[in-house]
Amino acid sequence: MKNYSRSLTLAVLLLLLFVKVSEGQQLIESVAAIVGNEVVYLSDVEGGVVQAKASGDRSSVEALRCKIFEDFLVQKLFLDQARIDSITISESQVEGEVNMRLNDFIVRAGSEKALEEYFKKSMIEIKMDLTKSLLNQQIINEVQGKIGEKISITPAEVKKYFQGIPKDSLPMIPAKVKLSIIQLDPPSVEENKLAARQKLLDLRSRILAGESFSTLAILYSEDTESARQGGEIGYTIKGNLEKEYADEAWSLNKNAVSRIVETKVGFHIIQMIDRKGDMVNTRHILIRPKVQPDDAIRTMERLDSIANKIRRDSLTFERGAMYFSSHKDSRINGGKLVKQNPNERDNWFALEELDRETYVIVRDMKIGEISKPFKTTDETGNTVFRIVKIDDQMPAHVVNLKDDYQALNNTALQSKRGKTYQQWITKKIGITYIKISDEFKSCSFDNKGWLK
Repeated sequence: MKNYSRSLTLAVLLLLLFVKVSEGQQLIESVAAIVGNEVVYLSDVEGGVVQAKASGDRSSVEALRCKIFEDFLVQKLFLDQARIDSITISESQVEGEVNMRLNDFIVRAGSEKALEEYFKKSMIEIKMDLTKSLLNQQIINEVQGKIGEKISITPAEVKKYFQGIPKDSLPMIPAKVKLSIIQLDPPSVEENKLAARQKLLDLRSRILAGESFSTLAILYSEDTESARQGGEIGYTIKGNLEKEYADEAWSLNKNAVSRIVETKVGFHIIQMIDRKGDMVNTRHILIRPKVQPDDAIRTMERLDSIANKIRRDSLTFERGAMYFSSHKDSRINGGKLVKQNPNERDNWFALEELDRETYVIVRDMKIGEISKPFKTTDETGNTVFRIVKIDDQMPAHVVNLKDDYQALNNTALQSKRGKTYQQWITKKIGITYIKISDEFKSCSFDNKGWLK
């Protein structure tokens, strides 16, 4: 009973804290529920409904309110446990993620003003809400990690999980390959770079003489995505830009045009549009050094020579990659190509994931076969030349234990953890003080025990 009294006292204090004085009127923030020492506010539930509807959810408003309300109840269970376990996350730990998400929202909305109109809040309020949301999610992840840290899964459990999937629900796995590459960059002929710089110098002179930066970006920039927007890349945090680009952008005054800046993707001139806090909006024109026909021929001939040595067994592919390849991520692994996403780091590639040039070369190759040299573009969009070797391949098939054990193992482990979390939620509901507003008592909840 003492715990219940403390919780009720806390709820009363929180209600008093949310009495806002505006033009002589008192506005009280309505409480939808109390979960332990945590509070669910009606405004959060209603805000969730508005966002869900705006995202295209076709559920009835009443059903949506109940679902979102229960999601908040579950969230508060985890946050209450974090308080008990003294788990805390500082704002600095999510600052980078907040800025990245906020920048993405602005780009999607089209501008800060459009984002403010969409949420009917100021940028400061939007950032505060986003920070709070990400802090809570990080804290919940910590609690769940603690709950599930000792959970493992056996091969027998994976097999049982697979056998429990209805046969007509088994997904189709697309054809996949494992690749090794040897990449050569075109010779760094200074004349090619000078030609790119000279083209930008000419464009910069025209802009300084009064021509529109946006119009010239549409006509000449080789960053095709931003060129459609007149070179504008949208509000971006410094960490999301190439260092050389960011350093130059942050040194510019509004509407100023930069000197020529070189990054790994090519040469740029930059115009400052606006800066707000730790974000900047710029437009740019990108020109890449062109590969001259003679350079391309020499590079292809060199690659062909390397490929022939490998085919004659006078050189292994692994050594060829280490000695000659310019592809930094793969050369240290003997040429083995791995996905760039740090959350995946997988070396199986669906054919549809490959760039067009590689796809055309790879689709008819056999395991162990080495391709002819071909021209393509790297991750930064620059022209490179490659040969590839098929290390392994998997035809399109219905998911099965033999070919897809690791993926099934991961899915089964996630399922087991999910059941453990659900058991924890059921137990936590039973031992936690919970008070629900009358207007939500008619909801049909997925979890039992909320109403006490």
